[in-house]
Amino acid sequence: MKVLVTGATGFIGRLVAHHLREAGVELRLASRHPERLGSGNEAVLMPGFDAPAAAFLELTRGVTHVVHCAGLNNDQGNATEADYRAANVELSARLAHAAATQASGRFIHLSSIRAVIGARVSATIDENTLPAPQCLYGRTKREGEIKVLDAFASHGRSDAAVLRLPPVYGSGMKGNLATLMRLADTALPLPTGALTGIRSLMSSEAAARAVSHLLSHPGSLRPIYVGADVPPVAVAAIIAAFRSAFGRPMRLMAVPASLMRPAAAVLGRRAFWDGMTATQICDPALLMSQGWAPETGTLERLAELARLSKSRLLV
Repeated sequence: MKVLVTGATGFIGRLVAHHLREAGVELRLASRHPERLGSGNEAVLMPGFDAPAAAFLELTRGVTHVVHCAGLNNDQGNATEADYRAANVELSARLAHAAATQASGRFIHLSSIRAVIGARVSATIDENTLPAPQCLYGRTKREGEIKVLDAFASHGRSDAAVLRLPPVYGSGMKGNLATLMRLADTALPLPTGALTGIRSLMSSEAAARAVSHLLSHPGSLRPIYVGADVPPVAVAAIIAAFRSAFGRPMRLMAVPASLMRPAAAVLGRRAFWDGMTATQICDPALLMSQGWAPETGTLERLAELARLSKSRLLV
């Protein structure tokens, strides 16, 4: 078995590559920055979305499976619609067609729950949730999912699957979780009494294990899977875990949401605030029914992450 991992220098891609390598899997790693992958790897340059078809055929030649982690995330504040479409839709489509043509095994496409639900919506998400993306990132991730599954279907194949992830935490994380960690590492009182949201998260290690599971699971693949730690955690508990790990006093105030929402709007953080007050619970029952084990100590893992980040700053 030989696996192509795209986006191998990215936040999740590098963990996927590490996990597969530790399991003894032969790898080909593709990245826009292959020089960062170090020696001892079969590292190649990831073709651009507009590269010749021959470049994608060469990329997938000789590999059994493909794990597609490359894409443009929603933390790229200066990205245009064209950027998102190129990275999340066109690149995914062209890679999937090449893989369906000559890779004999599975194609695992990493996606996001933003492909089906907006950050401010409260809901429970599983494989049957009707897609209703509400941002440019989410819409292009959904289009990318469709392109990948259609590419394999057009070749008469059903061995492609989409793995939708909730917010993923780990070393190097960005987005709202990184913002919460920075806020927790201050002496400022925080209005967690108004942060009523409950969220599903997923450790980067659990995401890597989910990919490995889908590559090796002996049964047929379903087209869509949802991953998550179990159980979901309260946003206020996340902040408390960070503060405890940093050795900061809790100073968590029970300020009503009716007061905080206008203040957040004035400060230009309304989207962040709404995201922290929505409840989004991901149900990974399908993955678990096939033998995958989720992370169950989310708050402990978040606290450990905070302690590690603090120790690095002190070195």
